[in-house]
Amino acid sequence: MKYSGIDLHSNNTVVTVTDEADRVVAEKRLPNDLPKILALLLPWQQELAGVVVESTYNWYWLVDGLQEAGFKVHLANTTAIKKYDGLKHSGDETDARYLAHLLRLGILPTGTVLPPQHRAVRDLARKRMQLVRSRTSHILAVENITARQFGMRITSNQVKRLDAEAIDQMHLPDDVALAVLANVAVITTLSSQIDVVEKRLHEKVAPDPDYALLVTVPGIGQTLATVILLEVGSIERFGSAGNFASYARCVDSQHMSNGRKKGEGNTKNGNPYLSWAFIEAANFAMRYCADAKRFYERKKARTNPVLARKALAHKLARACFHILKERKPFDVTRCFA
Repeated sequence: MKYSGIDLHSNNTVVTVTDEADRVVAEKRLPNDLPKILALLLPWQQELAGVVVESTYNWYWLVDGLQEAGFKVHLANTTAIKKYDGLKHSGDETDARYLAHLLRLGILPTGTVLPPQHRAVRDLARKRMQLVRSRTSHILAVENITARQFGMRITSNQVKRLDAEAIDQMHLPDDVALAVLANVAVITTLSSQIDVVEKRLHEKVAPDPDYALLVTVPGIGQTLATVILLEVGSIERFGSAGNFASYARCVDSQHMSNGRKKGEGNTKNGNPYLSWAFIEAANFAMRYCADAKRFYERKKARTNPVLARKALAHKLARACFHILKERKPFDVTRCFA
């Protein structure tokens, strides 16, 4: 039996094939060219137990190409892999061999490879978030300018309604007015593109029955339901509500020994987009759901607002797990009993 590890970079790849004794039988640094990588691996295809690829920012083309060629591919969860710190020498070749070594031992931490069609829609939802953040930065810039010029801020909704005539009526110095016009032009463009993206996302996810279930949760509307649905993929990949909440970064990351906290784990391990979605859902749930508000207030009385909000987000994450697993709408009495 043979095992392969691939250390993927932006413009080149180190491919290693090892045997059951971790001896290297083939190894080469290649450009990021799929035919060349396949040519190196094809002689070993029948013997390969699997090919391990690091979950880097640019893995799509390689994993999809290997799968289409008939290879069994494992996507390594790089945040969960920690090499021995005392190694005297480390490089790309040793990294590739280590991935193959973990696969041979059966202890390789892996991520889920979602279908390309699902990834495309999910990445579109992430693009929407990027556009919204960019628009927010320009809105805040206009608010700051008005605060400097007039001693008071205008609201974000007022900024979104600004046009050339409204800015002219503000009687700003010429250079300041030009700066505001530049910000407003970008805000207008971003808003139009956000509308286009949101329309496409709604067309893609609205027919999904899980979408209709998610919007029954207090605090979760069209945008948050879309993010949660696309980031989760199949709920079957999570063994329990606790696993799902951990993936959504809604639980503490800590190391315990003899009942005492000895340190913290990797707080960034998990999905940042789900974490954002459930915190936002908690913020809205506190405003529009009386039971969620009472839960938050009880937690806040014993801890602080930040931890109380995180506890509510955790509660909503667990509720969403059961909703998607059991295909039943939100039950407020079951969630906040």
